Amino acid sequence: MHCSKCGGEESRVIESRDTGSSIRRRRECIECGHRYTTYERLERPNLAVIKKDGRKVLFDRQKLFNAIQRSVGKFLDSEAEVEDIVARVEDNLYGLGELEVMSRQIGDFVMEQLANRNEVAYIRFASVYREFKTADEFVETLHELRKKSDSTSQK
Repeated sequence: MHCSKCGGEESRVIESRDTGSSIRRRRECIECGHRYTTYERLERPNLAVIKKDGRKVLFDRQKLFNAIQRSVGKFLDSEAEVEDIVARVEDNLYGLGELEVMSRQIGDFVMEQLANRNEVAYIRFASVYREFKTADEFVETLHELRKKSDSTSQK
């Protein structure tokens, strides 16, 4: 691990915290005393994503993070919440036990996460993911979401 300030190779760990999908470590450079944060994640096999047109591309968690942030970012509380969604979606994908997943499955997992967090974020993401063409599609999706939330709140 190289210091982000001086490039030094020696550091000591000041604090470690499990964030669920990764371990956050606060480090201090032995050479200059600069403190910085690193994250460790479990290395998993590469997932191939099968796109709508049949092409296969490698799963890219940063691309998913950016897509969620771009479509619904201001309706979520923080980047940490977006990161949590990405981590949960990634866990769901690996939980399938397959090395190839359909892009549709990723979108469905994101929608599932957003449905529990913010209905405006859910609708915004759905409009891009499902390629809405009319306002009626917005209304129909909102009714479906509210019907789901009503049935889960009655349980």
